[in-house]
Amino acid sequence: MSLDITTLVKKYNTPLYIYDFNNITNRYEELKGAFGGKKSLVAYAVKSNSNLAVIRHLANLGAGADCVSIGEVNRALKAGVKKYRIIFSGVGKRDSEIREALERDILLINLESEAEMKRVEMIAKELNVEARISIRVNPNVDPKTHPYISTGLHENKFGVSLDSAKRMYIYAKKSEHLNPIGIHFHIGSQLTELSPITEACGIVADLVRSLDAIGIDIKFFDVGGGLGVVYDDETTIRPADYAKAILSQIKGLDVTILSEPGRYMMANAGIFLTSVLYEKVNGKKRFVIVDGAMNDLLRPSLYGAYHKIEAIRKEGEEKSIADVVGPVCESGDFLGKNVMLPKMNHHDILVVHSAGAYGFTMSSNYNTRGRSAEVAIFDGKDYLIRERETFEDQIRLEESCDSNWQS
Repeated sequence: MSLDITTLVKKYNTPLYIYDFNNITNRYEELKGAFGGKKSLVAYAVKSNSNLAVIRHLANLGAGADCVSIGEVNRALKAGVKKYRIIFSGVGKRDSEIREALERDILLINLESEAEMKRVEMIAKELNVEARISIRVNPNVDPKTHPYISTGLHENKFGVSLDSAKRMYIYAKKSEHLNPIGIHFHIGSQLTELSPITEACGIVADLVRSLDAIGIDIKFFDVGGGLGVVYDDETTIRPADYAKAILSQIKGLDVTILSEPGRYMMANAGIFLTSVLYEKVNGKKRFVIVDGAMNDLLRPSLYGAYHKIEAIRKEGEEKSIADVVGPVCESGDFLGKNVMLPKMNHHDILVVHSAGAYGFTMSSNYNTRGRSAEVAIFDGKDYLIRERETFEDQIRLEESCDSNWQS
């Protein structure tokens, strides 16, 4: 992303998220193109970055949406995603969410347990509709990633075992209000090795073949998301190799391949800009204190995630180790530790790279801090796609309640 960062900061202030929409286009087209003429649907994982402009841009390219709440389903619809390209996933869906998803007539609902299947069946019966479903299978494959973003082992809360899945498919096939049209698995996020994906695909494909043998016709083979990106020096998987591995395991199956990329689409399309407030030294420890904090970008505090941090207009200056920390009253409030930085002055700018995914979407109002603005860069022009949050925005839902309580 080639940007005049100083100009953008003057125009929009900091903390600030910037997204390169041309980069997003390239990532989508590369992944979609990797499957060639095979039937496929790229369903963008909305949780990674749920800004309406981002979703709309991908919808215009032909993407669907993988949603994990009814709020995300409604975001996708509002942004222009076709209802027949929307998937509703997630471990815990309230009855009201299931009902609304069925009323919205989206492509399918991913089921995570037998108990959830019974709730979906009951609600579909009440509505007198047929619920198109997919079942999330847990193939018990080690994704070789951070334990907080591992999702395909028995110790994780997601999905059901192969035996349980088969029983659920048989039950659903016999039900008047369930239509089992898909199968789903997702072993984890930030995957940088192909072998776990290949292994999981093979296990689930064998289940599809066994289901076909008893008359259960699976039409959608959902491989989840998880393609890793470069934060530091990771070796990542080429989309062409990813597609080749999947296709090698589903030979003979007449299915549409669903993929659910989120981080792959957005992480390296985004940066986070933050201004230096001042420096301080405690003993031998150097701190660079900035106006961005853990409430803006949680990943480093949450699980020690690394983001490259660099100073703007400081090329060639001598550097030393510093922790980049924010104003939030937590010792865990940091954007980076042991970062090599030159001497920083008030109003200098730091760029936090690879911040387009799980950045703003995980932000909060902790310490009554307003959330950052978001800006899109498309064909060389900048567009404000989310205004900076004000104090009035934060208290709006409290004020009327507070007034009623006082009276």
